[in-house]
Amino acid sequence: MLPQGGIDRGSGVALWRQIADRLRQAIVDGEFGEEGAMPGEMALSARFAVNRHTVRAALAGLVEEGLIETVQGRGTRVRSIKRYTFPISRRTRFSEGLAGQFRDRQVTVIEETTVPASERIAAELRLAPGHPLLRLVLVSRVDGLPLSNSTNYFDAKRLGQMGAQVRETGSITRAYAALGIADYVRRSTEITARLADERERALLELKPGAVVMEARAVNDTPDGVPLQFAITAFAADRVTLSLGAPLEEPA
Repeated sequence: MLPQGGIDRGSGVALWRQIADRLRQAIVDGEFGEEGAMPGEMALSARFAVNRHTVRAALAGLVEEGLIETVQGRGTRVRSIKRYTFPISRRTRFSEGLAGQFRDRQVTVIEETTVPASERIAAELRLAPGHPLLRLVLVSRVDGLPLSNSTNYFDAKRLGQMGAQVRETGSITRAYAALGIADYVRRSTEITARLADERERALLELKPGAVVMEARAVNDTPDGVPLQFAITAFAADRVTLSLGAPLEEPA
């Protein structure tokens, strides 16, 4: 259910924007059901204890973002936007996970740089802090729609050709194969929801206030040698992350 009230009148943030933020999160959480019918202006005014003008401003903002629409005779509804289901499992693969859901997929290398490993990433990749890492920033599109923006880190001494191979093959998995790594597994995945930052909004073609699901993941070879640390932002209104399969194989 939508939160009752919850508007902070002393926060300095416009009331209509606070209401829009709460409605946006409710949309992402699927709280308006399969048909997407939203409460009317009077109900929302009572729910948030504001006047109808403030509610109209919040709804207008969400219309501008493309999240909702007003249908004559049917009220305000969540726009029907195709969602792609992406399973996260021990052998997560982007193309395989989306199999049957798209006609065309494109991976674009946005940036390729060499950076020193931070303590967190060095620990995940079992390298010394400051060790040179290849940093690849990618955007993945499905049928022309940007679904994710990822920042990927690899041991630059071992996998320094990943950028060239991703450009050539259009795939992390195929890039690994070209470098002699036939298989890899997911060691861990951490998922959080947050607002998209300015760069993510530009790369994923999102409106201000849009939500992304951030997945921090570590991939290893099957025998446990670290390969990749990745931070991926998925457009929350376009992707469903499915955790149905176990991340770890049973002992």
